[in-house]
Amino acid sequence: MTLPSTDPLPDGPLDPKRIQAVALRYEKERKTPIVVAKGSGAIAEEILRRAKEAGVFVHSSRELIDLLMKVDLDARIPPPLYAAVAEVLAWVYRQDEEAGTGPEGRPAG
Repeated sequence: MTLPSTDPLPDGPLDPKRIQAVALRYEKERKTPIVVAKGSGAIAEEILRRAKEAGVFVHSSRELIDLLMKVDLDARIPPPLYAAVAEVLAWVYRQDEEAGTGPEGRPAG
């Protein structure tokens, strides 16, 4: 799952330097998602490009991105973020079901 965030400029297009993205990995056996990639600008664009190539659904939440950017790489998300991340994971699973795919865009079944 990848979460992008952008800040629009008042009278113009998005500022590429303000694009941020955080990628999470969730495996049932670990029980807690971990931050596997994060960054802004060109790094965020690369995270989003790779997510698109892999067929990973992308969800956008400015507030959640701001909080997840503070989490160390390869660290589990902290307990105060469990509810917010669970909502995003539920959204991702619904998207997977609607698309007829499993995790990370693989065919279900």
